[in-house]
Amino acid sequence: MRLVGPNGEQVGIVRVEDALRLAAEADLDLVEVAPMAKPPVAKLMDFGKFKYEAALKAREARKNQVNTVIKEIKLRPKIDPHDYGTKKGHVERFLKGGDKVKVTIMFRGREQSRPELGFRLLQRLAQDVLELGTVESAPKQDGRNMIMVLAPTKKKSEAMAEQRRARTTTEHAETSAAGETAHAETAHAETAPQNETAQTAAAQTAAPQPQAPRPEAPQAQ
Repeated sequence: MRLVGPNGEQVGIVRVEDALRLAAEADLDLVEVAPMAKPPVAKLMDFGKFKYEAALKAREARKNQVNTVIKEIKLRPKIDPHDYGTKKGHVERFLKGGDKVKVTIMFRGREQSRPELGFRLLQRLAQDVLELGTVESAPKQDGRNMIMVLAPTKKKSEAMAEQRRARTTTEHAETSAAGETAHAETAHAETAPQNETAQTAAAQTAAPQPQAPRPEAPQAQ
């Protein structure tokens, strides 16, 4: 087999017995890394450490993996202004989170003869969220519906990183506020006995002192 050293150096083609002996002398494992090669390739390594590092890399890769999600919002052509504000808030939240948004205008009855109402509504929404998203798929008719897709201006990974930073900042602020509150309560508890002592002394000073009895005047005989 072709043997590779622990640091990637080429040892050369050796017999299996010699490779096992070198592994035992170095207190390492002999791992076959390319069994289909001719001759097969094996490497001297700490197999336990190798598995641990591979698991860490896989975990980090999963952590950094970004899955783009398409959220969907449905509107009516004659939507109420309050409902429009609520729906727009949802779209903004989705775009801030790095997700795409599929906006669907649903036409019913005679509304199907007025597709321009849905088109204008979609244009208005795209303009209102212009800072957060762009139109990836322009409005188009799909049966009784009209569909538009908005894409976030920030990547999913950037949005997630900002959310993590915001959570960290909030946690630090809450921890600092709790520490200041605890410090203030401790200081108040320490000064309270002193204030009570001072008040007691002031009260004793202000209290009238008992006077000595006056001698009685001699009575006439």
